[in-house]
Amino acid sequence: MSILLGQTAPDFEQESTAGTIRFHEWLGDSWGLLFSHPKDYTPICTTELGEVARLRGEWDKRGVKTIGLSVDPLDSHFGWAKDIEETQGQKLDYPLLADFDGKVSTLYEMIHPDSDPTYTVRSVFVVDPNKKIRLILTYPPSSGRNFAEILRAIDSLQLTDAQPVATPVNWNPGDAVIISPKLSDADAKQRFPQGFKTLKPYLRSVELEASA
Repeated sequence: MSILLGQTAPDFEQESTAGTIRFHEWLGDSWGLLFSHPKDYTPICTTELGEVARLRGEWDKRGVKTIGLSVDPLDSHFGWAKDIEETQGQKLDYPLLADFDGKVSTLYEMIHPDSDPTYTVRSVFVVDPNKKIRLILTYPPSSGRNFAEILRAIDSLQLTDAQPVATPVNWNPGDAVIISPKLSDADAKQRFPQGFKTLKPYLRSVELEASA
């Protein structure tokens, strides 16, 4: 069965560099970022894991816990962590799952046989505090991820959970947003007293107040 947006993220128990992880228990009331890398001691993955550690303040600001995964064993993770710190200047401060038996990779369909039957692709899953999957990204092994885009998408998810709006193309925090078509003009005027711009009845743009 495919993993789809809106589904409950499959729970699991697996060993990690931070001890045994029981995923739902570990997440608690936080948002979560679960991401896989194809193999330890590879160049692109080394830069990615260092970047996730470097962005710790950004994850914390959004209430996001981060957790990585590959099918390499635990001792490999610990050895590689030293290389990451040496080359990227960042000490790993989040767990890496040692999915040596492929349990989590199978649950989350991280191994794509037609791409490589041995290693996980670069999967990304954003999970909300209700344990629902809210974002899925899949990159090929050769392409490093853009974690600034992942942060931007989380900002969008958190904003649109809090308000009846959606974020348009190339949106960044602070930009105008689109009022939900489900909201009538009367309700929109009450909800957004600062006013909004109507381009079409279904396309209404609003600048959110700084305190929103």
